[in-house]
Amino acid sequence: MNVRLMLVLAVVVGISWSVVRAEDSAGDPYENYIKTSKDFKRVNQDPETLAKAWPSWIYMPWYAHWDIGFNDEGGKFSVDNGFNGAFLDNGDTKNLEWINKFKLRFYQDHTASKGYLYLRNMDKFKGDAAGMKRPKMLNDALVKEVEGIIKKNVEAVKSSPYRTAYGLDDEISWGSFIKPIGWQVADDGAYHSWLEEIYGKDKAPKHAGWITYNDVLPKLRSWTIGTFDASQFMDQLTFNDSMWGNFLGELVEYTNTADPGIPVGFEGGQCPNAFGGYDYAKLMRKVQWLEAYNIGGSQAVVRSFNVKNAMPTVTTHFHSKTDDDIWQLWYYVSHGNRGFIGWVEKWFDGTTPKPWTHEIAPNFKEVETKISELQVKSEWIHDGVAIYYSHPSIQLCWVLDAESHGKTWINRKNDAHLGSSHLGRHAWENMLRDEGIQYSFINYADVIQNGVPKEYKVLILPGTYCLSDIEAKRIKEFCTNGGTVIADFLPGCWDQHGKGRPNGGVLDDMFGVKHNPAWKSADLFGGKLWCETNQDANYSYKTYEELLTNQNGSIKDASGYDKAVREMAVDHANTFGKGNAVLMNLSPLWYNAYRTKGFEEAKKREVFMKHVKSAGVKRWVEIENAGAKEFGYEITYWNKAGRTLLFVCFNPEVVGSNEGGGNSTGLKSDDTEITLKFKKPISDVTDERSGKSLGSGDSFKVKWKMNEAAVLTFKP
Repeated sequence: MNVRLMLVLAVVVGISWSVVRAEDSAGDPYENYIKTSKDFKRVNQDPETLAKAWPSWIYMPWYAHWDIGFNDEGGKFSVDNGFNGAFLDNGDTKNLEWINKFKLRFYQDHTASKGYLYLRNMDKFKGDAAGMKRPKMLNDALVKEVEGIIKKNVEAVKSSPYRTAYGLDDEISWGSFIKPIGWQVADDGAYHSWLEEIYGKDKAPKHAGWITYNDVLPKLRSWTIGTFDASQFMDQLTFNDSMWGNFLGELVEYTNTADPGIPVGFEGGQCPNAFGGYDYAKLMRKVQWLEAYNIGGSQAVVRSFNVKNAMPTVTTHFHSKTDDDIWQLWYYVSHGNRGFIGWVEKWFDGTTPKPWTHEIAPNFKEVETKISELQVKSEWIHDGVAIYYSHPSIQLCWVLDAESHGKTWINRKNDAHLGSSHLGRHAWENMLRDEGIQYSFINYADVIQNGVPKEYKVLILPGTYCLSDIEAKRIKEFCTNGGTVIADFLPGCWDQHGKGRPNGGVLDDMFGVKHNPAWKSADLFGGKLWCETNQDANYSYKTYEELLTNQNGSIKDASGYDKAVREMAVDHANTFGKGNAVLMNLSPLWYNAYRTKGFEEAKKREVFMKHVKSAGVKRWVEIENAGAKEFGYEITYWNKAGRTLLFVCFNPEVVGSNEGGGNSTGLKSDDTEITLKFKKPISDVTDERSGKSLGSGDSFKVKWKMNEAAVLTFKP
């Protein structure tokens, strides 16, 4: 049956597109798996329902040290200073009357209690024994047990008109945070069935027991790319992520039946990672709101996978300094967030609020009462650039990175700070932001299901070691049809299971190169490890330059970036169909160091950015004559009801951890007047902070305090 006829039938009889495409792809089990599996089924994420429950920016204090008390004084303090939300915990309603009196929208934490999604005292479990099982296995019995807890806790608070969200638990994981615990999380029968689903019944490997990284580590010295096989280890991780996502999805849907219309999610989201359940291509399909820490690019990934910006997303606020508190507010609202969960500690002298709580109040109340109304239901505008999210590549990157630790790999904790995939994404993001170009991540599941969207001109493959055949096909289609594909190094030299490709990279024909499957770690970077940096020697590094120079030995190209494959040329461009494919054979990590040195050094991004710009992607609005003083500024833009909402904010380095935070380093807070210059005239411009109409044109002077945001709306 031809595809056009299938589409007609789908419309007539109501067959979903995923089912139609599944028939069309019956020959590729992995493609069929991505299109039909429960692993990628979305929970209800209806934008109108979510917006009704969570209609504005909400600051929800976590009352660890709420010394002012739950009284009239505490309520007035909350309302007057912009702390317009609240929280309840684990069905405890002792403060519910107070919350209702002061009309504070709240989330309930630990709706699924503690000890099921977050496991306590896991450091004693070393995770290096094959066959080790999660203390709370993910199965029907656990689902039923947790549903009983959820029902009790929901019933306790559902009478309040100010309930806004249910948090299942905080800092959840199928292990412990994202520590490298090699657990089995479901029974062998479930794993066997899943292997048949992802490989196909006739090609599924026999389950030969559970292994850990100890079984992979000794082979890294002898493997070539072509003989490399981390599939047994990586399949276990992928299976665990799937079981975890489905487990969360079931709890979300059950909670929806207990209290329809109120979003369900969790707090303490970690960075994208090989361990713990943080494959955001799956995770963002299984929740209805999320608190994600700003580590390892998680905020931008979450924003990108948040379809139509429908899902309320927040992050943690830790008080640092007043200027930083205000910067956090404006930075996160400009990137799509809808609130903070605030850690209440050292807010009071006795019961007296400290001065900073009053100093930040005008900004917080302005966002809550005016700016938030503009941002809710708006949609992110990108500039035609997509960054590819390949979770198998994140897994394999961990396998390669951890080699330097040897037998102490189990102690590795700080992937957002160390991981090559995390720091590579960070470099690409900041090169684009500093160039004045906005982007979105696109993930492997969406691309397999629907291809690379036509709205993009450029697709960037950052550290994309692992690609399936169907992903390669979709990427080639994009390039053939006129898109530009840019890869940094070793694209598609492994498949989605972590098996090296015996005939070279799956995209070699597109890039016009040949990756030699006989290459070993000695042929890459410093010649001692498979990756660029010795992360054991630099476990507690203080600067990016230290990480990139201490016990590294990589060959630095004339461009200022480390060469990936020693014997390959750099910056190789190839015409493919109507498009272009560029293989840099360079790592972008040095940009993280250059950026910290300022305006002039950051110009070294041009070796990467020239290919983005040659594809026709250029900034369309900028600060006129911006130099060293303004360096680090970022402009974000959103569309709502035919108007563009534009923020000018500052993009410093951010320091966070797997326990939260997102404080800035190198923050600027100067009062300045800037001229925003547009490539084309715009009309009906309003400075939303002053309320002043600026008319029409292509150049507008606005005031900008650099730790706040200038905010304009206009007709595009």
